[in-house]
Amino acid sequence: MMMNASRTPVWPDYRTIWRWHFFAGLFCLPFIVFLCLTGSIYLFKPQVDHWIDWRYDHLASSATHSTPVQEVRAALNAVPGSHFLAYELPKTASSAARVIVDRQGTAIRVYVDPTSCTVLKQVPEEERFERIIFKLHGQLLLGNTGSIIMEMVASWTIVLIATGLYLWWPRRIKSLAGILYPRVTRNGRVRWRDLHAVTGMWISLFLALFLISGLPWAFVWGHALSRVETQINRMTTVPDWEIGAVSERNLVAGRQVSPPKMDTMPGMDMGSMTMSDSSLPDGLNHVVVAASQLKFPAPVLVTPPSTGETLWRVRSDTQNRPERISAKVDASGQVRSVQRFEDKRLMDRIIGYGVAAHEGQLIGRANQLLNFLVASGLLTMSVSALILWLRRRPPGQLGAPLTVPNKQIGAGALVVLVLLAVLLPELGASLLLLWFASLFLQVFRHS
Repeated sequence: MMMNASRTPVWPDYRTIWRWHFFAGLFCLPFIVFLCLTGSIYLFKPQVDHWIDWRYDHLASSATHSTPVQEVRAALNAVPGSHFLAYELPKTASSAARVIVDRQGTAIRVYVDPTSCTVLKQVPEEERFERIIFKLHGQLLLGNTGSIIMEMVASWTIVLIATGLYLWWPRRIKSLAGILYPRVTRNGRVRWRDLHAVTGMWISLFLALFLISGLPWAFVWGHALSRVETQINRMTTVPDWEIGAVSERNLVAGRQVSPPKMDTMPGMDMGSMTMSDSSLPDGLNHVVVAASQLKFPAPVLVTPPSTGETLWRVRSDTQNRPERISAKVDASGQVRSVQRFEDKRLMDRIIGYGVAAHEGQLIGRANQLLNFLVASGLLTMSVSALILWLRRRPPGQLGAPLTVPNKQIGAGALVVLVLLAVLLPELGASLLLLWFASLFLQVFRHS
């Protein structure tokens, strides 16, 4: 009996789990609400982009159209000191040509009327509405610093899910009310508790998949994954997703772009402010014709050869990553090679599916609806948690669950924490900081 009494517990005390859940929630709650709102907006990126660009996709049609070279030249003349970055295939015959140029590291999208070669609009890529929402959602508009913060939030939200499911797990089942469905007709704490716990139970799996599929974007986790893949020779292509803060011109070009020297880029003469047909890389018109015949999913970008290369690149930039295709085309319009999604390595394909599902584009409108329901459920959980806390909290106090004399973490919980700390580096680092802070406070109190 003495051996059983002194045995190390497998799991911590219920109140200890509650304290972990409380403090993790207190840290994550403001960010979770922010993520729900910005994520819900970005979820409908195709519809928002269509609405913003509607007038540029419904121009007066004409029997005569300018050539891509003429459209690029008009864009370059409209943005002095710029050089050609990419040409986006028009969606329809009445769509404006989109030409992306680079001026001193800033990618600028130029809308050109294909009939008159008149420039209709200029907008830096980073100032487009959905790009702002994207960077708010994943980086707080703070670049890599914001990405690190949001990765920390995602890591601790996984802890929230695990501890929340532990707290929800029924000990004595008398009714399914409050377990599988909320008692919304009850007043006071019971209703808000059920809305929080039951909603969390139903969306927990989807939320965990959301968080995991978002990690490849994060600065620390994404670069760690990239290094691992490089070490085992599996990263053979440029990722289809952003890792941390990436410049817009690199995203458009699909590679690392260096500022061109005066005469190093094929066919480019940066000393001339007025661009002529001969000052563009050879073959643009032929490549655009070939790209149109390939019928890649829109949007389709045509990018010029890199320094020292001769082949153009045509690629689909659709949000549904499994449908992305790229091709290399020579200046005569001859397709030299094609790479499809299924040609990628297994890990790249898994991440591609995850990223597409995360953005709500894997299975069309159904994916958007599912993601919106999960975001709405998460927002419901957050609001109900806030109400529960404010009603429970004594005036002027934090209202955290009380500590218990037995602070043993338990062997099972220790294994889970170590595993999570290894898989989520920022969680591991923060746990170490909290442990050192706890030791410091204990020493300070006893001194």
